[in-house]
Amino acid sequence: MKRISLLLLIFVAISSIKSVGQNVDSLQIAKLFSTALKDNEGYKVLYQLCKRAGPRISGSSLSDTAVNMMAKVLNQWGADTVWLQECMVPKWVRGEKEQAKIISSTLKMNEVVPVCALGGSIGTSASGLKANVIEVFAIGELKNLNPADIKGKIVFYNGPMPPESIFTFHAYGKTVGQRWASAIEAARYGAVGVVVRSVASHVDSHPHTGSMAYNDTIAKIPSVAISTEGAEKLSAALKKDKNLQFWFKTSCETHPDVLSHNVIAEIKGSKFPNEVIVVGGHLDAWDMAEGAHDDGAGVVHSMEVIRLFKVLGIKPQRTIRVVLFMNEENGTRGAKAYANWAKTSGEEHIAAIESDAGGFTPRGFTLDCPEAVKYYLRNKFAPILNYFSVGDFLHNGSGADIGYLKDICPLLSGLSPDSQRYFDYHHAEIDVFEAVNDRELELGSAAVASFVFLLDKYGNGMERTGGGGGNH
Repeated sequence: MKRISLLLLIFVAISSIKSVGQNVDSLQIAKLFSTALKDNEGYKVLYQLCKRAGPRISGSSLSDTAVNMMAKVLNQWGADTVWLQECMVPKWVRGEKEQAKIISSTLKMNEVVPVCALGGSIGTSASGLKANVIEVFAIGELKNLNPADIKGKIVFYNGPMPPESIFTFHAYGKTVGQRWASAIEAARYGAVGVVVRSVASHVDSHPHTGSMAYNDTIAKIPSVAISTEGAEKLSAALKKDKNLQFWFKTSCETHPDVLSHNVIAEIKGSKFPNEVIVVGGHLDAWDMAEGAHDDGAGVVHSMEVIRLFKVLGIKPQRTIRVVLFMNEENGTRGAKAYANWAKTSGEEHIAAIESDAGGFTPRGFTLDCPEAVKYYLRNKFAPILNYFSVGDFLHNGSGADIGYLKDICPLLSGLSPDSQRYFDYHHAEIDVFEAVNDRELELGSAAVASFVFLLDKYGNGMERTGGGGGNH
């Protein structure tokens, strides 16, 4: 009986110690959230980034403005070190605003529809491109058609994002391939142009751009995205007149690569400076809007980790490094430059977190790591973060930029905000500052800072000796 009582006392004591530890962490995290919400500094910086740099596609003068502006802010916010890392990036210029029409004498139709050139596309001739249209709902359908039915026509890819997917990034992943490979596959069968339904979850009049690819062994043909509303009109018209024509005009061009930069800032670790926690977002944005959700929000979330740590006097054991990557949208050259440097730096990257899913209310974090690390995070971190509604570690994945660190970093993670409205704005002209809610943005900054705080204190779970993370 005494033995049972003693074991019970030990269990209660251990539970109390664990509870006290969690309470201390919760108090510190509460300060991160309250400070972010009260100060609202990130929202102010987002305004400057959107309104002064705006459509900062890599290779443009506005992307240089963004680099210099954010480096200045990070210095003002007290980063121990701020530097610019060189990378050569593509320079693609959209040119004049695109035009398009559905033309049918049978339907007495000469209707203007909204389109935009896909990133990297060649332009049309000065008079534009006009041809008959063949509609498909997936790239795979082309191989089942008679090549003679494709040759000389515009291929209209009308596959929508699956609306039944709760997690919209899964729906995006199932659909985006039709945009990326559309020109290659259509040209393979002799098509003269491509129209792609915007990869968007909402039916409206705004076309969504994004990267596409060419193959140097196959003819390059002009490619545009049509708004989801326009796609519905074109599809309906084709059902009534299979001989209708589509006309579009673009003037985009690709120039030689130019020099650009990643922006890197850090707080040096006080105990294990050689262990690095990276947090980042991409600084470039498509040239049609201000890049507020994609990825101004992620830039702010990352930068505010440094500001919040400095304001609250948090002295990290490990080095906290913010990387604002250049050229995520059409090449990931900045990510490659950082990864190449990191692999020879002699440092140990214990975690990398990316924010590139918008400025909506945060829910938790996606994970790309061994099962043991997932188990550790879900059992040690989730009980603390759940109190702040950001303890969801259910989804897999991380981010395009930090993906290049996979072979040297055991934990890759992405901030996971509520995703239901993200693809309404993604790569479209309506992705502007006014579309971001200040409280939702600051909640995201606090969530990222809280995850970094816990990783710094306890490590990634691969080794739990010494400082709690690496091999000490």
